[in-house]
Amino acid sequence: MAEALRVPEELSAREPAEQRGPGLGRDAVRLLMSRGTAEPGDHAFGELPELLAPGDVLVVNTSRTLPAAVDGRVGDGRGRGEPVVVHFSTRADRRHPAGRSVAGRWTVELRRPDGRGSTLPRPGGPPGTVVRLPDGARLVLEGPVDPGGVRLWWAQLRGGRAEELMRRHGRPIRYGYTDRDQPLAAYQTVFAVDSPGGGSAEMPSAARPFTAELVARLVSKGVQFAPLSLHTGVASAEAFEPPYPERFVVPPATAWLVNAARARRRAARRGTGGRVVAVGTTAVRALESAAGADGRVRATAGWTDLVVTPERGVRVVDGLLTGLHEPTASHLLMLEAVAAATADRETLRAAYAAAVQRRYLWHEFGDLHLLLPG
Repeated sequence: MAEALRVPEELSAREPAEQRGPGLGRDAVRLLMSRGTAEPGDHAFGELPELLAPGDVLVVNTSRTLPAAVDGRVGDGRGRGEPVVVHFSTRADRRHPAGRSVAGRWTVELRRPDGRGSTLPRPGGPPGTVVRLPDGARLVLEGPVDPGGVRLWWAQLRGGRAEELMRRHGRPIRYGYTDRDQPLAAYQTVFAVDSPGGGSAEMPSAARPFTAELVARLVSKGVQFAPLSLHTGVASAEAFEPPYPERFVVPPATAWLVNAARARRRAARRGTGGRVVAVGTTAVRALESAAGADGRVRATAGWTDLVVTPERGVRVVDGLLTGLHEPTASHLLMLEAVAAATADRETLRAAYAAAVQRRYLWHEFGDLHLLLPG
């Protein structure tokens, strides 16, 4: 799909929905609905309760967004050196697939300030490079996360704690398609909670348009919510890369809810209730990582390096509520896998072509796409 789709620059959402006009809320976005092979339908996001059925389960990511962008300098610590912005991506622990000593160890991306409050790509390295950070902290680059890559690097933080640095001096990661910095609250979803493992470098944005009122309407309709967490790393739009290992937790209650819904749906053999609909690609990755070959979800906590592709397919997820992704994003492989389970890949092509034609908005403050089985 990447070679055929071109998203005009003016379709980037430059600010949150609630800032686009008086009286608007987070849910003032559009919703493109793909159901089976039918023509994609246009809806307001507030119509979601009418598009779902009693017994459906929405799986939501409760990871909190971190103020993961911190200013620094590559240099000698005397006010000279190249200014950079450090994007703290993922904190390692002793269970991380990379192994070895992990105290104070993070994957980071160094970015170049663009002079307008955003950043531009910048290669990392070389090994041993020292980045001076506020409060006397230093970041020492060790080596690229991917042996053939230049963007994400393993780094050792010395003289401070990343969480404290971010709290005191950080701001949310943003890219040049947005107009200006936003407060951290603009990047938190209604489902976000503090949890072990920190949080996400970038917002699990598919859940952003939900409001407390909309959640109440969905619950009144008989739709259930199943929480899990997956702490996302950086996902710069410039890079065509598979996702890296990320920390996740699928709690026992969520495993039970999902398995029960699937059992009810199999027993009914008809109707629309009991569908497992993931809110965002992060929820798909976590849920599918906790599923066995039999499709049964088990309570799981740890790291996942799963890449959901059409060849692998999905074992648990029946539908997906997600934002609109760049043509070069690896997330599109996951969308193709869900589309293959609900209809076919042409469904996704038709939906994205319709989204461009109908002027839907892309990125974290943009519109949503709902994929459901026919």
